[in-house]
Amino acid sequence: MPGFAYRIVNVFAEATAAHPRLTGNPLCVFEDARGLDTAAMQALAQQFNLSETVFVLPSDKATARIRIFTTAFEMPFAGHPTLGSAQVVRALTGAGDQLTLETHAGVIPVTASGDEWTLRANPPQTRPYARSMAELAQTLGITASDIADTPLWVSTGNEQLIVPLAGVDAVRHCRPDIARMVAETTVKDATKILVWADAGGDDVLARFYFVRHGVLGEDYGTGSAAANLGGWFLARQAALPIRRVMHQGEAIARPATLQLTVDAQGAIRVGGLVVELGTGSLTL
Repeated sequence: MPGFAYRIVNVFAEATAAHPRLTGNPLCVFEDARGLDTAAMQALAQQFNLSETVFVLPSDKATARIRIFTTAFEMPFAGHPTLGSAQVVRALTGAGDQLTLETHAGVIPVTASGDEWTLRANPPQTRPYARSMAELAQTLGITASDIADTPLWVSTGNEQLIVPLAGVDAVRHCRPDIARMVAETTVKDATKILVWADAGGDDVLARFYFVRHGVLGEDYGTGSAAANLGGWFLARQAALPIRRVMHQGEAIARPATLQLTVDAQGAIRVGGLVVELGTGSLTL
């Protein structure tokens, strides 16, 4: 079987960090996945052991088609794989700074200014959180008074529970209970919670938790969660337009910076800096 070329990129890199190229959320992007079946893609995602691995394919609907895999399953949409893949697709195709990527959640428009990439998210779908605030507080390891506003399940392609907290100290004090996390949703292996709080000005401090293979994880920088936060603002009828700078990864020593905007018409956009670290090839 021929070699398969790949690139390693970091998405939502923190430009002001001491080593900005070693910040943000890592991603592996296979440049041409023709010849790989689903089982091979899943196995390669396990091999690289990153939060996501992407496989680029031809598309008759968009500049390229992408398939996104965690180490456990395929995802319909995720933010940092979409932005990181856009950087790779631009380099491969010469498509320029405006392109589209076909995902299982639909065709996502992506634009660039240099290496700062921005996607336009799908319109959000929401549903209420059915449990009590006391139960949710127990799940997160905080007190009910730490929950500042109404939690909502939100999806712009990847459903997550968006939980607004009373302050950055509450965000930092979260200690989720894994058994309760699993009980929060009936969707298999899809327990995902974003906690966030205003940090002054446009800044937001956020943490994103998930359960995978029965283990609690915390993500470095989560574009789908930023988009869903935009959906939360819309559902809560916040004044538009909205701009937030979401800071994530503080608690796991891997800073990431995500730009969220919701324009006056309610369009949600998420962006960040993408840096390429290196390339490689493997043979199966």
